Amino acid sequence: MAALTRPRDGRVIGGVCAALARRFGMSATTMRVIFLASCLLPGPQFLLYVALWVLLPAEKAPSTAW
Repeated sequence: MAALTRPRDGRVIGGVCAALARRFGMSATTMRVIFLASCLLPGPQFLLYVALWVLLPAEKAPSTAW
């Protein structure tokens, strides 16, 4: 499994769904659909999304070695 970091590419809003999709080996679109479907249920989904957006580190830029 990949590390839990927000990717630099493939982000829509904050990259949280893309990070979770990469971590669990699924497509980002599937993870986004799951998140949107979960928003129909009562609970703190938006607060969890914002918390992960703040807490998950962004993926580091690839360094170019000369």
